[in-house]
Amino acid sequence: MFAPLAASLLALRQSTRFRHCTNARIKVDISTRNSCNELHLAYAAAIFNSLVTTPAQKPSRSSSSKRHAFLVGSGILLSRIAGLVRERVFAHYFGNSDAADAFKAAFRIPNFLQNLFGEGVLSASFIPVYARLLAREDNEEARRTAGAVAGLLALTTSIIVLIGVLATPYLFYLIAPGFHGEKRELTIRLVRILFPGAGLLVFSAWCLGVLNSHRRFFLSYAAPVIWNAAMIATLGGFGRHYSQYPLAGIVAWGSVVGSALQVGVQLPVVLRLLGGLRISFRYQAENVMAVVRNFVPVFISRGVVQISAYVDGLLASLLGTGAYAALSYAQTLYLLPVSLFGMAVSAAELPAMSGARGDEKEVAAVLRGRLDAGLRQIAFFVLPSAVAFLVLGDVIVAAIYQTGRFTPADVIYVWGILAGATVGLLAQTLGRLYSSTYYALGDTRTPLRFAIVRVVLTTILGYLCAIPLPPALGIEPRWGVAGLTISAGISSWVEFTLLRRTLNRRIGKSGLPAEYLVKLWVSALAGAAGGWTIHHFLEHVAPVPAAVLALGAYGAIYFAVTLALGIAEARSLLGRATGAFGSAYKT
Repeated sequence: MFAPLAASLLALRQSTRFRHCTNARIKVDISTRNSCNELHLAYAAAIFNSLVTTPAQKPSRSSSSKRHAFLVGSGILLSRIAGLVRERVFAHYFGNSDAADAFKAAFRIPNFLQNLFGEGVLSASFIPVYARLLAREDNEEARRTAGAVAGLLALTTSIIVLIGVLATPYLFYLIAPGFHGEKRELTIRLVRILFPGAGLLVFSAWCLGVLNSHRRFFLSYAAPVIWNAAMIATLGGFGRHYSQYPLAGIVAWGSVVGSALQVGVQLPVVLRLLGGLRISFRYQAENVMAVVRNFVPVFISRGVVQISAYVDGLLASLLGTGAYAALSYAQTLYLLPVSLFGMAVSAAELPAMSGARGDEKEVAAVLRGRLDAGLRQIAFFVLPSAVAFLVLGDVIVAAIYQTGRFTPADVIYVWGILAGATVGLLAQTLGRLYSSTYYALGDTRTPLRFAIVRVVLTTILGYLCAIPLPPALGIEPRWGVAGLTISAGISSWVEFTLLRRTLNRRIGKSGLPAEYLVKLWVSALAGAAGGWTIHHFLEHVAPVPAAVLALGAYGAIYFAVTLALGIAEARSLLGRATGAFGSAYKT
């Protein structure tokens, strides 16, 4: 799964195609001196703009942009690797135990706060307003708006954290009603510890709004490494000396410390970028009100999506020991391509789309062009990721998690859940880019309506597939977790279809050509066949080397076939890799 990304990093040193906003009046400062942090790897924009630019796009010949893109890609890869290492160490000490269930469930409630106020919500509401102020070179008003949004966000988050800590026993019934006894008490204690940490990370969402608008894309991608490192250090330092229940509490405190460290490394650079910060509560100001107006429907939309996640968790808590943890392990894996490719491209395009100028037809043409290019970028990486999860999922799960208390039986269980998630992986990632296009148009309500449709459908199908269906098919109830991921995938395709059809009526026809998708499928299936054949002969080899060989073959075959079929993204990637190696050889 990382093969295309890792190969691309070699090419990024020599890449000269760093796409910027199509509006000539928007000045983009790409100096690395003021590079800043964002909260989430989802905003790894620059790498993908540089990664798969087709020949039709005009290159930017800036040496600083080459270095910038390379550093961004490195940050993304480091953060993702650190997250996988954290999950592997966690699996070593907790496996699929009751304590693992409690810890994973405890993360849900404070993460609800982080997801509501962070990431996509502020991106959709704050970036369009802030980016337009920068485009007009109204830096003072941009600074005042950023300070007011920061003040309102800090006040609201603090109140919610306080309420959350006090109301945890009551909130518990909304997340894991299937937990009882010591398992329930542990979950409540962990939630109270983790809530303040989530509150700290929410403030990073404000940083990412500023940073994305200024095209600052590096430290933010490396910043999550600090949080992951704090968790890993806590597990490594205390894991051998404590049993699982006390260890879970210690690791929760390690998470809070990591959250503080992650925010701490971001703030100094953000403050320099802003030229100082004046916190205020100027909610009556015109631009602040515009942010709030955009925020409310996106906030509701995000809340609706979170309801879907909580329904999944609630149902998983009813399916026995290990079901909740296994769902979380699978989510960590299938969200990798979502964040590395889908969310990154979407976040990269949002500021540029928001800055498009001209009459209605000109803006529509710009949006169509950027949308179609982004869809190709996403599909080129996400489709083979889905096939890899489906065909070689056991290889991936074993390489990441099989250690200590995480057994081969757990590998098969998580693979089944991961395979179910592949049903809607492509739709979920493509849908994010369509939603960003709506946000760029100032329309936050249409994605909300379709998100509600998806959540209602996911809830109904999820219950049917998770609770009554397994007994009806004569299989163990715990396999109902795979039904949850399958039902979510079906619902994602419904939402994607609605988003695309409605947007096409406004800006004209958009989407991936059928011929392009067929070529990607042929390439991915050819790669999967090769990877599976190699894996078949490596059954008695240790999980990690077996994965390196099988997945390496899969990635190489996929790239070779896409190249032979004339996929522009593959040719571009090869050209950059050749340039990188040629330059290294000369040096």
